[in-house]
Amino acid sequence: MSSGTPTESTMPPDAPEVEAKAKSCDRQVERPEEGTGKTECLEPMSKRQRKKLLKQKQWEEQKDLRRQKRIEKRQKRKLERQSKSDTSNEGNDRKRMRRKVVPSTLRLIVDCSFDDLMVLKLLAHGKAFCGGLSEGLCKNKLCCIQDVKKLHKQIQRCYAENRKAFHPVQFYLTSHGGQLKSNMNENDKGWVNWKDIQIRTEHYSELIKKEDLVYLTSDSPDVLSELDERKAYVIGGLVDHNHHKGITYRKAVEQGIGHAQLPLGNFVKMNSRKVLAVNHVFEIILAYLEKRDWKEAFFSVLPQRKGAVPLGEAQHALSEKEGEDNDTDSN
Repeated sequence: MSSGTPTESTMPPDAPEVEAKAKSCDRQVERPEEGTGKTECLEPMSKRQRKKLLKQKQWEEQKDLRRQKRIEKRQKRKLERQSKSDTSNEGNDRKRMRRKVVPSTLRLIVDCSFDDLMVLKLLAHGKAFCGGLSEGLCKNKLCCIQDVKKLHKQIQRCYAENRKAFHPVQFYLTSHGGQLKSNMNENDKGWVNWKDIQIRTEHYSELIKKEDLVYLTSDSPDVLSELDERKAYVIGGLVDHNHHKGITYRKAVEQGIGHAQLPLGNFVKMNSRKVLAVNHVFEIILAYLEKRDWKEAFFSVLPQRKGAVPLGEAQHALSEKEGEDNDTDSN
């Protein structure tokens, strides 16, 4: 062959096609075929495909973490089931304990006949009239409405404490009606389903013999030394803020029924008056029926705000103070 032969005559006939394919592969992704040394040209991946592959990769990488979370979740459910089982057993224990309760024959009455003293009326000229008190004496125009609510809460507490007491008493609410009943209907509709309690519209004198009644009032000159479980003890259902001093004692005298005060002064020194809330009197009696010790009963119930201290300790502290004062004077 002469050197002047054109180079085009030495190229295979399909050269233009191969060259076009190569140029196309420059714009594509090369991937080796499995089992061969050849490469396969693929179209570039879209953003959606790349995200999908990334998620798949993350899913594979987090397989162990997911397995560990499943194990922890199963263990948590197991502990919760055990906890519920323990709580159920405690409930059964309480039920068994409840069967050992010995109810007392003592009757304890909350006298709700003071409803008219806890009525707030607004007169035509806008001044408050509160149970016979002028606006000047009734400092807060809403005080009586609040008193009814407080009495309701105290009765709720009495009911709850009696239900779980070791020696529950025979609980009565008498003269039930008026604002108290309206407040209970509005804020505690479940009261109609209360158990182990007699809620009566009648006055206590219509339900219990006169000779069995003892009105508990701090103004009585008689002091209880022991509870007679054949008696029916009456607690005045009145939150009066000292507006009606001596009213329960006068009521007992007028009706010719027995009256007495708890032996608080024999065991306790207090910063305030000896007038206790309805639920405190109720709880002290429940505590005494269980402990048979007045001192223990008082200090297991009285709130700290009353500043109650054992009588002996109070006298000892007073003697020490007087001694210090005398030493100061002598110097």
